Amino acid sequence: MILIDCSSGIAGDMFLAALLDLGADERRVLRAIDEIGELLSRIEVRIGEVKRRGMRAKRVDFYSESWPSLSGEDLINYVERCVERLDISDEARSYAIRVAETLVEAERRVHGEAHLHELGQPDAIAEIVGVSVALDDLKAFNTTVYSTPLAVGGGFVETSHGRLPVPAPATLEILKGFPISGGPVREELATPTGASLLVNIVDSVTELYPMMRPSGVGYGAGSKELEIPNVLRIVSGEPLDSRREEVLIIETNVDDVPGEVLGYALDKLMKEGARDAFIIPIIAKKGRPGQVLKAIADRGNAEHLARVMMEETGSLGVRVYGCERIVLNREIVPVKVSIDGQEFEVRVKVAGSLRAKPEYEDIREIAERTGKPLRVVMRLVEDRLREHGGA
Repeated sequence: MILIDCSSGIAGDMFLAALLDLGADERRVLRAIDEIGELLSRIEVRIGEVKRRGMRAKRVDFYSESWPSLSGEDLINYVERCVERLDISDEARSYAIRVAETLVEAERRVHGEAHLHELGQPDAIAEIVGVSVALDDLKAFNTTVYSTPLAVGGGFVETSHGRLPVPAPATLEILKGFPISGGPVREELATPTGASLLVNIVDSVTELYPMMRPSGVGYGAGSKELEIPNVLRIVSGEPLDSRREEVLIIETNVDDVPGEVLGYALDKLMKEGARDAFIIPIIAKKGRPGQVLKAIADRGNAEHLARVMMEETGSLGVRVYGCERIVLNREIVPVKVSIDGQEFEVRVKVAGSLRAKPEYEDIREIAERTGKPLRVVMRLVEDRLREHGGA
């Protein structure tokens, strides 16, 4: 697993430097960037070590005799042509193109033009290609990538479009749906290229480090000296059998809502993305029987689910509070079982040495196809699984 610690923001050069510091093959990355010179203009890459507020970090700088201004289509085209010439995985190739497309689309949406003043430069291409190759070298496309919420800074930044608020509009467009936080300094901490590289690789965002056994740490320095260490930290390691997750609990008390309405609200909360939803019977004020409707939500979806809960129950307000949960790392494994001479594939949740029950939907489908009672099929499947290594 890999964790990207964005508590000091992210930029393309910082990301590449941190990956190199983590152990990505420097020569492989430099050879990839040399390909850009064959297509566009030669880029000199200088890699060294610096200190940011006492922290040692790797620093990457790009230099070129000419910096031709490129359109958005040029950016995508050059990235596509470059990665096609490289010996990298299909995942890395698709990632690089996706990052370029994300950048161009954000600029178009915000400024209504395809000409990228800050983005359409060879160093942006070098960052995209270099990071893609470095991630590929570290096998990041074959593991789970976590990130902390992205610190975006604050204040204003000077651009070719004028003086703009931080985060810059294109950066904010890219970060739609991704957890961010302002500060901790009044500077631009997240660039459009860095944001696009981040959102296209991260599988899950966590406020706290997940439970892991760290095996490597890479530090990538930003160009400025700030009040805080201007450093992106990337940690690699092995996940433990369980991990901690931050979730929000949304709840409301009701004592005058029909059961059918509550049941519908419960179903809708689940369909709208709640981790779980349930009803607890209570004795409310004045001795009236009532219920507590609860939903477990991710932070990014909590406000939406709170609105759903109020709309469906007619409640004028809901309670929202944070909660930490510990969950076993688990994966879905397809297992083939034979019943009455027919072969079926059943998805089974595996968590360490524990094996959860087979997926209900698969069991139901087998029952419908064989005409056997659900409980009989459940028992037969569990027996077959035990014969093949445990259930």
